[in-house]
This record gives sequence, C-alpha cells and structure tokens, in this order.
Amino acid sequence: MSALSSNWKKLSSKINKENGKVTKPKNKKTTNTKAKTKPDPPKKQAKYLVSVFKVPSETATIKKTVTPIEYALWTKENNISISDLPESLKAISLSPQGTDSRKKEPGKYIAIDCEFVGVGPEGEESALARISIVNYYGHVIFDEFVKPRERVTDWRTWVSGVSPRNMKDAISFEEAQKKTADVLEGKILVGHAVHHDLESLFLSHPHAMIRDTTQYPPFREIAGGRIPSLKKLAEHFLKIDIQGAAHSSVEDARATMLLFRLHKKDIEKHLRSKYGSRR
Repeated sequence: MSALSSNWKKLSSKINKENGKVTKPKNKKTTNTKAKTKPDPPKKQAKYLVSVFKVPSETATIKKTVTPIEYALWTKENNISISDLPESLKAISLSPQGTDSRKKEPGKYIAIDCEFVGVGPEGEESALARISIVNYYGHVIFDEFVKPRERVTDWRTWVSGVSPRNMKDAISFEEAQKKTADVLEGKILVGHAVHHDLESLFLSHPHAMIRDTTQYPPFREIAGGRIPSLKKLAEHFLKIDIQGAAHSSVEDARATMLLFRLHKKDIEKHLRSKYGSRR
C-alpha cells in the first residue's frame, strides 16, 4: 500500500500540474505577500498636503504646521508639482522658522553670498562690500558689511544694496577674511558661482567640499547649457522672485541653499559619478 500511495501522490501531482493546478504540501505555512501599493498620483498627494496645511480653499488663510522650506522639500520628495497646488500654497518663504536651537548652529553645510561695489576709474572694478553666510536651515551665521580697501567710485546701490551709511559699522577686509575662513573650516560650501566669492576674499576651499549651483546640469539646462542666473533658478525651481530691486546677500545665500537642499540627493549623485567617492 505504501508503494501505491507513493505512486498515486506522484500521479496526482502530475495531473494537477497539467490541469494548471498546483498542490501545495500540507503542514507548511504559506506567507501571504501583499501587493505593493503604488504611490498616490500627484493630485491626491497634493490634497493631502492641503490637509496638512489645513487650507480648505484657495482663499483660506494658511495655518502652517511645517516651515516653508520643509513644505518645499515635502513636495519635492513626493513628486508634487507646485502648479497642482492652490494659489495660497505656492509661495515659498526664504526666512527660516521655528525655535529649535540646534537648527541655528553652523552644521555641516553653509552657503555664502557676497555683494560688491565699484572701484577704480568709473567704478568698473569690483570690491567686496558685504559677506553673508547661512546654515543648512537658512539661519544667518555671519553677515557683515566690509570696508573696501580702495576708494569707492560707484556704490552700485541699486543692485548691491550697499550705501555709504553701511560703512559706519563695517569691518575691515582683513577681519572679514579671517572670520570667513574660520566659518568655512571643515564645512561643505554651497554657493552660486562661488569661486567669485572666494577670489574676492583671497581664500581657497577644498574642491571636494564645494557645491556650486551653476555646475549642476539640470540647472544649466534652463539657460541653454550656459551659467544660469540665481534669479532665474529661483523663479523656475522655487517659484519665488528674488533680486526684485537691490540684492540682499542673505536672501541670495538662502535661495542658493534651498536650491541645493531640494536637489541634494541628485547633486551628490552627479558629483560622485563625475569625481568618484572622494566627493
């Protein structure tokens, strides 16, 4: 009987297979694997974002539960287009919010921006007049007006935002250089055409620790492969208008850092593929 039972089991198994059936062995637990759910399409996620902000309509007052930068990052991470959101949610503020003291520390990443005035005949040459450095969250780490070492022949106030009255409490170039070097030590430096800022201070920084927004290919694409202006990048990727009148080096540094944060993963991946793990 044992031989008959054994043969019957084999035959039964063969028949079931031919009929498209598979006999599962008894006394063995099977694991139910749930089908992976696809992420909600952008519009559904956008509705969720609206509920997070508690905004029932486009004309309602925003009751924020996250900071503007966190909101921008949330839309980026969840593949949400800003165009899918109500008008009241589209504006991104560059000013950092929150009271977490840890987010006010320098940290690993800092962004720099400088303003310049004109020196020499007709003010055609540039001289450093202001330095602003912000941390990863947009908090100001260093912001000082700097006394140019040459006589200013064009303040360029309409674009630099610097005027003679700012020189009253301005620090010397040497002090600005030393303090900036101290802040940059051991940090990853984010900037827009950052080599100009470093050259104006007669400073250098390890190439592997620089993140320049003018060198990221997707940013250059919107300028036809050329170097894009920070204003254009902010309009295209952040949907904000900066440099409407006189420039603010604090605002520009914050915009640069936010652009980096929104694309940080892809920027780091691009640099690794281009330069290797030493980046």
